[in-house]
Amino acid sequence: MNILITNDDGIYSPGLLCLANIASRFGNVRVVAPDVEQSSMGHAITGSRPLSYKKAPVNFGGIDAYKVNGTPADCVSLGTHLSKTDVVLSGINMGLNLGNSMWHSGTLAGAKQAVLLGVKGIALSTPAGDIEPDFKGLEAYVEKALNLLLVNKDVNLINVNIPANPKGIKWTRQSVRQYDGRVMPGTDPRGRKHYWITVVPLEAAEEGTDRWAVDEGYISMTPLRLDLTDEKELTKALVKEPVKWT
Repeated sequence: MNILITNDDGIYSPGLLCLANIASRFGNVRVVAPDVEQSSMGHAITGSRPLSYKKAPVNFGGIDAYKVNGTPADCVSLGTHLSKTDVVLSGINMGLNLGNSMWHSGTLAGAKQAVLLGVKGIALSTPAGDIEPDFKGLEAYVEKALNLLLVNKDVNLINVNIPANPKGIKWTRQSVRQYDGRVMPGTDPRGRKHYWITVVPLEAAEEGTDRWAVDEGYISMTPLRLDLTDEKELTKALVKEPVKWT
């Protein structure tokens, strides 16, 4: 199996190194990751300038690793162009990607770009706070999740969130409860105004969702699809009022 590893935290992230080491137990691994942090970049594609790649300035223990002056989606496009790829693993992100955060996650974008190119994509994330996640402690759980997902032929795009010391694994759906998008004003040391954009959940997570599973101490595995069509509303619209050209 030929495995491409990317992330949105950048080439220096310890989560990237951890994932590359675990993935090497499953097949041939190549790392292609952004040269700087690209968190919350979403599915941006660089089209206004050329991309380039260089050998990574980090020792990945013999694994071929490269940094790219682009986004996670750029890295997957370039990485799959450079070598045969059977699966793309994106992460391990330092910070959860649950619920509505999927829409702007650069980590998930790496996995989505893989599926757009006809390759299986798996995004992996873990909580991060004031201290760095215990990636060594996560290794066994990440390996368990990959053991399940890499052999699963039915699901091509999966978002995985792994809490510290999980007590099990659950298949989940995306939480779509409303978030409060806040703009927090501040002042820099020179007295200039600046702003932080943040979100706070307004409602509790519903049972069976990704947020609920992680809150309960489980690994959340959410199968996703690229087709955003609301089939229910489309059917209602077609039955109620077919579009007429006048």
